[in-house]
Amino acid sequence: MAEVVLRVRLVSGDQLDVRFEAAGDQDEVIERVVETLADPSGVLRTSHGDRLMVLYGRGVAAVELAPRGAVL
Repeated sequence: MAEVVLRVRLVSGDQLDVRFEAAGDQDEVIERVVETLADPSGVLRTSHGDRLMVLYGRGVAAVELAPRGAVL
């Protein structure tokens, strides 16, 4: 299992930091995130702190990944 932290900018201009966890190495997980959010009907289940966050591809304007990750 690999976990990545994403800084997501929404089409509204707001931004938030979320965690996404999936099987595979970090590169595979990042590729899955990009492929999912690139599809307008894509849905990604993430977490923000202890809360479940569901991101819809049509609402995401940009995703940022940093070597250290975003601050949660």
